[in-house]
Amino acid sequence: MRATFHAGLRELVDHLARMVRLAGEMMTNASIALHQNDLALAALVVSQRDLIRAMYQVLERRCVTLLALEAPVAGDLRVVVTTLQALGHAQRMGHLACHVAMIAQLKRRNPMTSGKVRPLLARMSLLASQLAADAATAVEYQDPLSGCRLAVADDEVDALLRQLFGILLAEDWAHGVEQAVDAALIGRYYERFGDHAVAIARGVCYRVTGDRSETDAQAVSPQH
Repeated sequence: MRATFHAGLRELVDHLARMVRLAGEMMTNASIALHQNDLALAALVVSQRDLIRAMYQVLERRCVTLLALEAPVAGDLRVVVTTLQALGHAQRMGHLACHVAMIAQLKRRNPMTSGKVRPLLARMSLLASQLAADAATAVEYQDPLSGCRLAVADDEVDALLRQLFGILLAEDWAHGVEQAVDAALIGRYYERFGDHAVAIARGVCYRVTGDRSETDAQAVSPQH
């Protein structure tokens, strides 16, 4: 029974890593669609929302099944609990990627037209995709130090968001309110995406070490 339980835990973690990678791929494609006005690619990202939702539902049920299979203690219980939390973060990452893709789909006036905004959002998109890839690797290899490394990149995303808002609120902004709002939303989506990736990596730290102090200090609700 214990061998079956531990095999189920390993499979669960592997599927979580794949889900996080999928969310990262969705954000990468959404960003490309936005920058290149690629409506077909944006539609692909939006269509994957159902896939990532289905993955969440299947893996959530597996977590419950594992808890019912054998009452886990200590490290085993941490794996199930933190995986369940990480699933919520990964699902929200996928939804944020869809939000970016939907802006690419719906806006005839692309918010990337401003020369000052474009490089900032391009950099934020690269960092967001990298954070997702690093979070997936952290899950896959159970790296307890990954949270601190991801936090450094996430700090840059936060700084870029502040810089973006400065441009959008400046008196010389000449691209209208609608484009300013769209650009602000995109920046916010990247920022929240990065926060969820960091939360997943910090969950790995708790899973491996049992130390919740860093995780609690940087907690992010999967609903935001």
